[in-house]
Amino acid sequence: MIGFEGAIAVEARGHSGGLAMLWKNKEKVTLNSLSNNHIDVTVEVHGLHKFRLTGFYGEPNRAKRYETWNLLRRLSTEPLSPWCIIGNMNNVLNQLDKRGGRLYPNHLIQGFQSILDDCNLHDLASEGYQFTWERSCGPDERIEIKLDRALINDSLMAQFAEAKLTNLEISTSDHDPIFLEPMVVTNVISVAHFRFENAWLKEPMCKKIMEDTWHMNQGKTLQDKIVICSVVLQKWGKEITGCFKNCINQCKMIMKMVKGRTDANSRKLYKEESKKLKEIYSQQEIFWRQRSKQLWLREGDQNSKFFHSSTKMRRKINHITFLANNADVQNSVLLDDIDTKEVKDALFHMHPDKSPGSDGMSPGFYQKYWSTMGEDVVNVVKKFFANGTFDKHLSIL
Repeated sequence: MIGFEGAIAVEARGHSGGLAMLWKNKEKVTLNSLSNNHIDVTVEVHGLHKFRLTGFYGEPNRAKRYETWNLLRRLSTEPLSPWCIIGNMNNVLNQLDKRGGRLYPNHLIQGFQSILDDCNLHDLASEGYQFTWERSCGPDERIEIKLDRALINDSLMAQFAEAKLTNLEISTSDHDPIFLEPMVVTNVISVAHFRFENAWLKEPMCKKIMEDTWHMNQGKTLQDKIVICSVVLQKWGKEITGCFKNCINQCKMIMKMVKGRTDANSRKLYKEESKKLKEIYSQQEIFWRQRSKQLWLREGDQNSKFFHSSTKMRRKINHITFLANNADVQNSVLLDDIDTKEVKDALFHMHPDKSPGSDGMSPGFYQKYWSTMGEDVVNVVKKFFANGTFDKHLSIL
């Protein structure tokens, strides 16, 4: 009667609970599991990978809220695929999700936050009115809470990059409905290019890779050395910047295990892991700082920025042999040969996190290993000023 070919329902328990899921094409949805608190299905959309959709109702009894966490944890162990959980979670993620009445119990907030972290789920930001549930507590007081939301994993976020969740304000229920629009974005196949991560600069192995590349390839051009070095660094670097979360969790686990012990070995281990954790956090900060839009998108700099810096005081246009004001001294300075100090100063005046050029190397890479590669860089710059040619595959920042 209402135009749906498929439907699954879970009966309400008294005045609470009750779930229903309806869809128009019965061949496109497969039931995985259900309970009093969830309906989990696999949805097949033409032209896209299958994804999981879970209608959810969190345990309303706070004393039994752990049952909600356990259910989410069990569901997260299913085969990894794009996954969305949507419904009434009966919990908030922070105190800003509640207005009026007493503060929400912190242990429940922390429990909800922890389970999302354990299950690698993200709270999808919503548009519209902030709260989805309300209750009047007298003529002048009202309690409002954001209980209804959508949680998604990384895979679904990638597949539906512009998914939109809206809180609809018109409802006869104490809960306002929420509306999820997947907004599928067609993926464009792109070639991944190497990019040096400044977080690697804190790793001794990075220095060794770079120095070995230079020493083993004497006589080759700067471009060739950069290409060889980037191939090795890309393979090695994935193990460093690709597992920040695992490394952080491992450090925390060890620190928690030995914390409070008074023997010398435990104190030593705690100190070592604490130092390691700080180092990982520092690398992670550098990793994301290097991706900051303020630095990466402010200017599309490649080759030109280096030479704008190095020629700031020596505007050499074609062959300058005479200045209009006959300032012979200034003219002489402009026509002097490039020296190592001038090149180094120009390079070290650049922010180490500035975006790289086509060679993938950041200013931080050249600055950190100047003692090894500086001569090669200077030679390339001198060649440019001598004959006006420059290898297009190098950025030299």
